[in-house]
Amino acid sequence: MSGLVQLDWFALILVGLGTMFLLGEVLVNMRGLFAILGVTLITFYFYFYLPDMSTFTMMLIIYFVGLALVIIDGKFISDGTLAMLGIVAIFISVAISAPSFTAGLYAVIGVIIGIAIAFVFPKILPRRNMWSKIALKDRLTKEGGYSSLSEEYAQVINKQGETITDLRPVGTVLIDEKEYSVVSNGHWIKRGTKVIVIQVDGTKILVKEFD
Repeated sequence: MSGLVQLDWFALILVGLGTMFLLGEVLVNMRGLFAILGVTLITFYFYFYLPDMSTFTMMLIIYFVGLALVIIDGKFISDGTLAMLGIVAIFISVAISAPSFTAGLYAVIGVIIGIAIAFVFPKILPRRNMWSKIALKDRLTKEGGYSSLSEEYAQVINKQGETITDLRPVGTVLIDEKEYSVVSNGHWIKRGTKVIVIQVDGTKILVKEFD
């Protein structure tokens, strides 16, 4: 094993699999199995390359703080700011800890591949219920007892409004003198921009910039 770890490309394997399992545990319900595998692999990566305990602890903390920022952004904010900071923190922790530039580059690539593969898990494994709101799949229907609220939101479709906060991509729009929480389908729109409602799904209002 020590001979393998001394190879630069093995950093890609350790970091890639570790990141994949850790983020995968958050996305799908694996009863802690992915978490155990992920923590073990990532801890081994930092421990092997960082014999100094204080540096090992610091880099490990930076990595997990970065991962936490990615999760918090996805669960609560969804504007990409914290996620970007988190990914940068993860990149820095694994790159600095590597014994060479090549190994560090492999480790960064491993993070990217690990994140990409983790987002495939929900398509083939049981998804965690806590992500249902993020995906905006909770349709508020009459059968579910949300008819009045849904009907009110449905009335704003094709109406124009003006953003009173930046949409990144979630924000607030003023329509008919009333404020609505909307989403811009991934596009950032500045405050004070004219927008039009193109779709309403329950209480999810989708807008785009009005030309």
